[in-house]
Amino acid sequence: MGQPLGHEILDEDEILDLAIGDEAGLADGATAHVLTAEAEDAGVRADRFLAGRLPGLSRTRLQRLVADGQVTVGTRVVGDAAQRVNAGEVWTVAVPAPEPAEPTPEAMDLAIVYEDDHLIVVDKPAGLVVHPAPGHWSGTLVNGLLHHCGATLSGIGGVRRPGIVHRLDKDTSGVLVVAKSDAAHKGLAEQFADHGRTGPLERAYLAFVWGVPALRGTVDAPIDRHPAHRQKMSVRPSGRMAITHWELVESFSNAAGEPIASLVECQLETGRTHQIRVHMAHIGHPLLGDEVYGQGFRTKASLLSDEGRSMLLDLNRQALHAARLGFSHPVTGETLSFESPLPVELERLKAALAGA
Repeated sequence: MGQPLGHEILDEDEILDLAIGDEAGLADGATAHVLTAEAEDAGVRADRFLAGRLPGLSRTRLQRLVADGQVTVGTRVVGDAAQRVNAGEVWTVAVPAPEPAEPTPEAMDLAIVYEDDHLIVVDKPAGLVVHPAPGHWSGTLVNGLLHHCGATLSGIGGVRRPGIVHRLDKDTSGVLVVAKSDAAHKGLAEQFADHGRTGPLERAYLAFVWGVPALRGTVDAPIDRHPAHRQKMSVRPSGRMAITHWELVESFSNAAGEPIASLVECQLETGRTHQIRVHMAHIGHPLLGDEVYGQGFRTKASLLSDEGRSMLLDLNRQALHAARLGFSHPVTGETLSFESPLPVELERLKAALAGA
């Protein structure tokens, strides 16, 4: 008998961390309340101050909004609902729009790589959100799968994430597996939780990064939410274990013969939110096109050829692709492996870099 809807069996933050979403900024439909603290508010707890000014929101609801990074003082995210208020401070509370009860089926062209009675493997294009979340209640992969699979998707992932056992960022392309039966969901979840340490699970990504790293290496650095920007992740001692292995595939030089960028293959030993993006930026090689973790490298684009700069601007996303996914079929035990070629926009970027 399957688990009831809403039951969670994974704690991987790549599928559970809905609060931070894929994009920074105010989510679609959210309402921003801007409040200025008066002299009589000085010293009052933040949640009490906000509840007094926003009678339509309970303290419990406001505490949750603080925990979700939706409350700021000036430009700083508030991390503690017990923080004391100072006179003259400008507080902003972003209240997300009401959430739909459940996603609805939507007709969608899906690139189906493999499908049987227990699971489905799709080649996700960049720009497609995997499951409903604040700011993305429709047009997600889940909406398309509900139309394609009907009631056959596993209910273990919950109403908004039926069958989802792992996730790709909105702007990351590549192969992804979804469970159709509860038995498949449980088996796949165990493999993803094990990260391939004792089984055949393999996740390999191709990433275009700035600079040229060593031929191969490993980043072993814990990841947690950024202390000031909750839409971002960062390497922090207090974070959860995160391990990424990389290998240099190809390097690219500019017209002067100076090394400018590289194509690397990254394999995950853990599955943290934005893990490859955070880890490669941490070692000084952020992904091309990554506006969140590679902002300090924007001027590097001036070193590219005209064609390279044009391709990078047209890309409009981080240059990251889930190229290979392997796992043991959770019901038959057969070892399955799927590959996705670089999408056309990344092939064009590669060609432009090679011809720089």
